[in-house]
Amino acid sequence: MNKVKFYFPDSHDYVDPTFDFENETNNEHRVIQRDDKYAHEIFSRPVYDGILVSKAVVDGISGVKGKYSVAQRQRFFREGIYRFFRLPKSYSTIGDCGAFSYANEEVPPYSIHDVVEFYVNAGFTNGISLDHIIFDFAKSITESQKKFSPEQLTEFKRRKEITLDLAHEFYNESQSQSYEAYGVAHGWNPESYADSVSDLQSMGYKRIALGGMIPLKTQDILSILEKTAEIKKADTQFHLLGINRLNHIQEFSSLGVSSFDSTAPLMQGLKDDKFNYHTHADDYTSISVPQVEANNSMRKLVSSGTVDHDEAKRLEKACLKALISFAKGEVEQKSVLDTLCEYEKLYNTKKSRREAMEKALTDQPWKNCNCDICKDIGIHVILKRGAARNRRRGFHNLYIAYQKLQHQLSLMK
Repeated sequence: MNKVKFYFPDSHDYVDPTFDFENETNNEHRVIQRDDKYAHEIFSRPVYDGILVSKAVVDGISGVKGKYSVAQRQRFFREGIYRFFRLPKSYSTIGDCGAFSYANEEVPPYSIHDVVEFYVNAGFTNGISLDHIIFDFAKSITESQKKFSPEQLTEFKRRKEITLDLAHEFYNESQSQSYEAYGVAHGWNPESYADSVSDLQSMGYKRIALGGMIPLKTQDILSILEKTAEIKKADTQFHLLGINRLNHIQEFSSLGVSSFDSTAPLMQGLKDDKFNYHTHADDYTSISVPQVEANNSMRKLVSSGTVDHDEAKRLEKACLKALISFAKGEVEQKSVLDTLCEYEKLYNTKKSRREAMEKALTDQPWKNCNCDICKDIGIHVILKRGAARNRRRGFHNLYIAYQKLQHQLSLMK
């Protein structure tokens, strides 16, 4: 079986293992991150092959703070990535620079020295070169000439050359380091991507990350891979930055892809408004029970006088009580749905989601899931309500995504 690795880009994604779902409380002695659990600590089997951490997330850029506190950043470098994340050595790690974070800058805000120092001090097993992203895409050289102005094409070429110049410097600086260096290929059509890959191979790179493709349709990604496959050396392997197209893993692999990274399964669990609880066969809409005093939309409705605080609080509590009782087999489904819909009238002016809620309560997909999250918290995994539940639902989606990946790989000869 060909192995295509999935890396999860971490951005401080962890949960409090002691959260009390019935009383809605955290452990008062909890120390954030230190006492919390990452996905690889929650599950009894892997849900990814490694993690990717961006310098921009840890350090921030151009005067903008990263997502790490000063103390966390210091501990990250003092302990190293494996100890900081409590990550077993069987997992791989990739460092990158977070090109999306500085995409609007004239040039990347870091030096190659900064990047190499970041990777070495943190103890990454793999490091991606400093790059400058190109967002636009055309299907061919001819279409590029029609679609883009001369000024746009000049800017695309400038960014491509910056990325290649930095890759050359990064390759030379990385030869004496312990991490494996990845060059980054950017382009605005399949041909320019292939040119970048060719140049990176000439520099000596055997690992090449293809970037800037997140907005592209799957067919466009395949067109890039097909073009780069024409000039790819036998020992060159591709990493897809930010791409999660599990149904096409077999095609990607046949064209030289050996790894990819994506936050999509987690973010769909956190932010998708419709199909945010995944299963192998179907996707479900989570059941909203917004927190009156913590949900921004509810707070605005209350502060504006549109919604009465006491009535909203009464219905919020009634919904939670009904759902927990339903999970224990103590109340009928119709009664739960009626209570949920009564509360829904306060915060949802659009079409009622009764049908979606009914489907979730009828199928109870969490009962058929073998993941540690569903077995541990049951019905709470499908409630859209605060980070404690929402992030766990995202973790559940990571589990499902990784299982789907393994299934696709098992079908490959």
